Amino acid sequence: PALRRLSHYLMAHYQKGTRPVRDWRTTTNVAIDLMVYAILSVDEKNQVLTTYVWYRQHWTDEFLRWDPARFDNLTQISLPAESIWVPDILINEFVDVGKSPHVPYVYVSHHGEVQNLKPIQVMTACSLDIYNFPFDVQNCSLTFTSWLHHVRDINLSLWRQPELVKFDRSVFMNQGEWELLYVLSRFQEFSVKSSDSYAEMKFYVVIRRRPLFYTVSLLLPSIFLMVMDIVGFYLPPNSGERVSFKITLLLGYSVFLIIVSDTLPATAVGTPLIGVYFVVCMALLVISLTETILIVHLVHKQDLQPHVPEWVKRLLLERATVLLCIRDRGQFSPNQTKSLDISRRVENNDSTAKLNPSGCENAQECEGLGGARPVPPFAGLVEGSPLVLSVLREMTAIRQFLEKREEFRDVAREWLQVGYVLDVLLFRTYLAAVLAYGITLGTLWSVWRDA
Repeated sequence: PALRRLSHYLMAHYQKGTRPVRDWRTTTNVAIDLMVYAILSVDEKNQVLTTYVWYRQHWTDEFLRWDPARFDNLTQISLPAESIWVPDILINEFVDVGKSPHVPYVYVSHHGEVQNLKPIQVMTACSLDIYNFPFDVQNCSLTFTSWLHHVRDINLSLWRQPELVKFDRSVFMNQGEWELLYVLSRFQEFSVKSSDSYAEMKFYVVIRRRPLFYTVSLLLPSIFLMVMDIVGFYLPPNSGERVSFKITLLLGYSVFLIIVSDTLPATAVGTPLIGVYFVVCMALLVISLTETILIVHLVHKQDLQPHVPEWVKRLLLERATVLLCIRDRGQFSPNQTKSLDISRRVENNDSTAKLNPSGCENAQECEGLGGARPVPPFAGLVEGSPLVLSVLREMTAIRQFLEKREEFRDVAREWLQVGYVLDVLLFRTYLAAVLAYGITLGTLWSVWRDA
């Protein structure tokens, strides 16, 4: 009965359409408070932050006062929010009405103090900076202000001390992708086109992304592929396996980028650094494949391959081996092939046949055979006969062919040495570039992570 009598007493002559002050020059002071309960989603593409907060309002209604002694010592009563005056305080960054639960009542004390406590699902616009993804920290503001009343009518203040609001994570659900760092609060007044000022209370919600999932699913596979590309340089340059191996790596990295493209945040404002990292890794793989193709083409054996120029020998086989600290430099010295000064001309006269009947070129060779002097099939023939001359021509042609083939082998061996030294030089340059690139990115991400 006391609750009914008090409710009837308060609502009998109450006018909810008027600001509850007895003197219109009196300012209604609204104290507000905010506690972040959960970070529901961060939409980088649409630049929208969805949070779930506990919001509290506190103001004084001069027409909701009573003497507790007259109403069975009642000091508080809950009244329908639709039956009393409620300040028109909104969030400026609202972009959509969230699915917030409806709380139909407010608490009123006998001094006229009204407390309006309600949970709100807030969908607000926020300028999200994804350059440091996945080590990014976002700072989104929630601006509470009266949409209509000037600061002379409704003024805002903070319910609790700023330090208590800043580090209050007592109700925050700390299980999602984002963690709450702190909530900053600031009061300010603003005016539009030199009109009356409005009071506003800003809450800066600072959140940080947990990067473990993205490190495992994005960074580590890319790092493993780059390591395999570096290991592929230890395959012999004169084999075709290195080219096929690097082409397979390049195709695998392309498939990897297609898979992770949906995971990366996409905005029209900027590109995250991790996207640049993937593009540079792809470019490094292409450069590595190009270098491999160049080396394989250089060391590939060709019948019409020219001799290595002298300046290339001096630059790569002498100076570069010292610069690269190659241990066995003797094998990279220019080959001093022994030329066989044997006459290759066979004339049509009898003087071309000066070999011994046994086929030896001199007496010492024949003596080295243990004194055995096998009789050739043509021993009984005349030295100047056409059959002997024909056999000598065939033997001379065979020797010329073998000498030519040995010359081709020497040329191919020289180019192989040049290709090996050049491959070591390019590999170390490539390795230095990859290490410098990795150290730079690691340093940047470590600084952002610990900032």
